[in-house]
Amino acid sequence: MSESKQRKIGALLSYIAMGISILVQLLYTPILITKLGQSEYGLYSLISSIIGYLTVLDLGFGNAIIVYTAKYRAQKKFDEENKLHGMFKIIFRIISIFAIIIGIFLYFNVENFFSNSMTLYELKKTKLMMIILTINLAITFNFTIYSSIISAYEKFIFQKLLAILNTISKPLLMIPLLFLGYKSITMCVVITIVNIAVVLINYLYCKFKLNINIKYCGFDKDLFKIIFGYSFFIFLGVIVDKINWSLDQFILGSMVGTKEIAIYAVACQFITLFKNISSCCCSIMLPKLSKMVGAKSSDKELNNEFIKFGRIQWYLILLILFGIIIFGYEFIKIWAGNGYEKAYYILLIMVIPEAFVLVENIGVYIMQAKNLHKTKAIIAFIIALLNICISIPLAARLGGVGTAIGTALALIVGNLIIINIYYYKKVNLNIFNFWKNILKISFPLIPLFVIVFFINKNIYVASSLLSIGVFAIIFSIIYFVIAYLFSFNDYEKDLVKGLFNIIKKKRGC
Repeated sequence: MSESKQRKIGALLSYIAMGISILVQLLYTPILITKLGQSEYGLYSLISSIIGYLTVLDLGFGNAIIVYTAKYRAQKKFDEENKLHGMFKIIFRIISIFAIIIGIFLYFNVENFFSNSMTLYELKKTKLMMIILTINLAITFNFTIYSSIISAYEKFIFQKLLAILNTISKPLLMIPLLFLGYKSITMCVVITIVNIAVVLINYLYCKFKLNINIKYCGFDKDLFKIIFGYSFFIFLGVIVDKINWSLDQFILGSMVGTKEIAIYAVACQFITLFKNISSCCCSIMLPKLSKMVGAKSSDKELNNEFIKFGRIQWYLILLILFGIIIFGYEFIKIWAGNGYEKAYYILLIMVIPEAFVLVENIGVYIMQAKNLHKTKAIIAFIIALLNICISIPLAARLGGVGTAIGTALALIVGNLIIINIYYYKKVNLNIFNFWKNILKISFPLIPLFVIVFFINKNIYVASSLLSIGVFAIIFSIIYFVIAYLFSFNDYEKDLVKGLFNIIKKKRGC
């Protein structure tokens, strides 16, 4: 199959994989919460987040391997490609050893970190899960290079199908075990087995399908310096993401306890879904923006793309945000069960500023196209450190709500105020005009939000997932009708008309 077809089908499978992932989370998590119990679920969420921190040891090299392998293939520099693979196979082996060392360190310091907030039984379980997931991570690092090679060779159909299989297999294997009474340790074992199976399949595909036989051909210091310079700021971005969205659970685990982690983890599930849905189509703009920058397009043309894409994205983001505020409390109460109502307020504190960050995502890609993203990564890292300093005292006083406030403040100060100044001063994006457009979209839709919120809280309170679903669908239809009549510009109306024309043609009308 041609690379062009691989990309198209791979893109379609990416959306299918995202949809399946969302469905799995919505259906699987309530079972997980019910069968594990609040304390055990909090414990599992904590260990998963801690081990997740160790994934930053990748240092962004996986992405760099994809870029440089594709470059060498295009230039037919097969010796350089082989040298690259051999060098990074050794590097990832070293990284896996570091992962084991850090895992051992964490194992022997579990009591120091969590003895004030966990029982002796929870501490023992934590240590055992730490061992299992450290082994998982060490093995995965050893085979990381094969996944990157498959991406570089643009074998997206195989890769996305394997990702879908990975997503589905874990709950399918785990749900029967949960009903048999097995708990978090068994979950860690299942996850480890599935992950090892996936990386072995990647290895076998590379070896027998792509005829990849990696051999160490020496260490190229100059090449390593170039690649490290490229990957470092990707690595910094990963660290920032981990601090902002994962470190809070570690702080809660060391200061409050597993029940508070469980509540916070439920809120984070919805934050993750919100981010994935809102950002799923952003990356498709990077090639176009890169071409525009390469063709010396004017700042005015780039600003037009910034505003045009931001407006379209905001319709979806605002709809989801309104839906969370209106229906979120009842949904979480039914979906997660009693004792998780606080997750709604944690979710609101974080999701509102995150919505305003996400609508500017296209600005990130314009920065990357202009090669101005390094400064943003440094600013984001400094603000993430500020997040830690704020979150620790707030967690001691307010628990999960406190850490959520710390994250929200970091988002507002770093990703909105400071980054917007940088956009305006250095990237030459017209931020004022951008937000003027966003406000124009929002004003006609706010009265609908107020009316529906009042109805849901005072007249007809949705009391089941079905009634919430029906109410949300009706709200969405009215939302888009009002948006079309009062917010859409001519370009956006033409997009809708074009979509309906395609549907009519397919139906033979």
